[in-house]
Amino acid sequence: MKKTILKSALLGLTAAAIALAPLAGRAQETKKDAPAEKKEAPAGAKSNRAIPFKGKIDAVDKVAKTIKVGERVFQITSDTIIKKAGKPATLDDAVVGEEIGGAYRAGEKNSMNAVSVRLGAKESAGEKGEKAPAEKKVMKE
Repeated sequence: MKKTILKSALLGLTAAAIALAPLAGRAQETKKDAPAEKKEAPAGAKSNRAIPFKGKIDAVDKVAKTIKVGERVFQITSDTIIKKAGKPATLDDAVVGEEIGGAYRAGEKNSMNAVSVRLGAKESAGEKGEKAPAEKKVMKE
């Protein structure tokens, strides 16, 4: 009887070892489909992403086509979209002391090329001509 119990225990342990062997092997493997690590951009390479800005206009140079906001000077290009009160505008519409916002991209020689410029205060939903959310009607009993 002891031999039978011993044989079945040994057979059971062998079966368990065979069944669990693939799981132990998987735990030791590294992921082959793991995404590659992000590579750093080389020094001197510029990001193509637009960077937002806002502030008040300190100076406007219509000859050089630049707008100074704080310590930063933004270059206005032929591709720059300028809006005032939600309508197309030009650099001539910019006034010193006026609020400004927009986005720029870093250009060559540390220049900041404006992609879009909003002159004046940011419009609220009511000023854009959009309908304000309707008030909920309360039923009186």
